[in-house]
Amino acid sequence: MHRRRQPLPLALFACALLAAAPAALAWGPLGHRIVADLAASQLAPATRAEVDRLLASEHAASLADVANWADRLRDDPALAELGKATAPLHYVNMHGRCVYRAAEDCPDGRCVVHAINHYAAILGDRGLPIAERAQALNFVVHFVADAQQPLHAGYRDDKGGNEVQVQFDGQGSNLHRVWDSGLLSTRDLDDSAYAALLEREGPLTLPKPIAPFDNAPAQWVEQSCRIVRDGGVYPSGRRIDAAYVARMRPIAEHQLRLGGARLAALLDRVLGGAPATSAAP
Repeated sequence: MHRRRQPLPLALFACALLAAAPAALAWGPLGHRIVADLAASQLAPATRAEVDRLLASEHAASLADVANWADRLRDDPALAELGKATAPLHYVNMHGRCVYRAAEDCPDGRCVVHAINHYAAILGDRGLPIAERAQALNFVVHFVADAQQPLHAGYRDDKGGNEVQVQFDGQGSNLHRVWDSGLLSTRDLDDSAYAALLEREGPLTLPKPIAPFDNAPAQWVEQSCRIVRDGGVYPSGRRIDAAYVARMRPIAEHQLRLGGARLAALLDRVLGGAPATSAAP
């Protein structure tokens, strides 16, 4: 007898919606598709079979096909309320430090850390309707990638760099948008070619979990936050030049590789064997 898990209540988000949400969502379509492509190539056979079954229920052919679904919700009148309600789940505000504290950083579960764990549990429960699990897959694919975008785990009070105006490629932009898509666009590759380029770097060894081992996504956002804090993400001036791209693009690409490996590991954990109820390692 399976107990039906309730999705995160829409009412929970109705009063706290877009006031703190980044104006641009993480990685942009290209980055999300790259993470999905990288994950798909690493799935165990049993996981791949279950993923394909869930995707087929939505008439999708690949993880990349659903990787941007969560960002497109608000553009679909039929799903706009769901998009509005889940807007806070794309990021986490680390409140001046890079140590995740759920009570302060994720009130009422309104952050990407809780969202990954929540939807992974739904995805792994084979007693739930396939439509509910397929929707959870869409969210998991997207939110795991979001957690790897450093400015979606920022510690400054600037809406993830959205309020930091910069010049990039001869045009006005903001720092968040540069990290969403600007850095990756300098390769001038589509997602398949970009994923193939990153795969040629060889297998990626994931960092070892840190105690208490019960919340892997929390450790992911702490690592992303440290990049923002220590990695020179904020430019010294207002111009994003070639030197900045040369320094930062390899970091962004490493985060994409981490996203692919972490997504594949999570999907293997919840879909490849016995039904799972947690995204913890």
